[in-house]
Amino acid sequence: MNSHRYPNAVPSEFEEKVIQVNRVSKKTKGGNKIGFSVLVVVGDKKGRVGVGLGKAADVASAVKKAMSYAKKHLITVPMVKTSIPHEIRMKYGASKILLKPAPGGTGIRAGGAVRAVVEAAGVRDIVSKILGTDNKATNVYATFAALKRLRSQVV
Repeated sequence: MNSHRYPNAVPSEFEEKVIQVNRVSKKTKGGNKIGFSVLVVVGDKKGRVGVGLGKAADVASAVKKAMSYAKKHLITVPMVKTSIPHEIRMKYGASKILLKPAPGGTGIRAGGAVRAVVEAAGVRDIVSKILGTDNKATNVYATFAALKRLRSQVV
């Protein structure tokens, strides 16, 4: 939130990013019923990240629901310096994701959906490849599942 626009607003510890807004409509007897489905990623950039999907009649309510769900279902991502501990491949539906650790200074070499999740988690150096579908939602869920399966290195 902008502190200059909302002087009494409490700054959130989480960074929120809306990935996808879908307008869905359903045929009913009285006409069309229109709703929105919103996919959101939240993270504190210190290793915690969550993904949420909210559905409501208007976008603002859907975003709020998605944020609340994502904050309740946070995971902690194990990290080695600014990258992930090991390579991981994940298949989720039609989506296939490859995440590889990278040396410091590499940056985030990742597509939109993967980039949003790893940025929110606080990973600064990573190389990734989306191999399956280009569906943002399944790619976000695949990345989230991959980060959930990471194991920290025992020293």
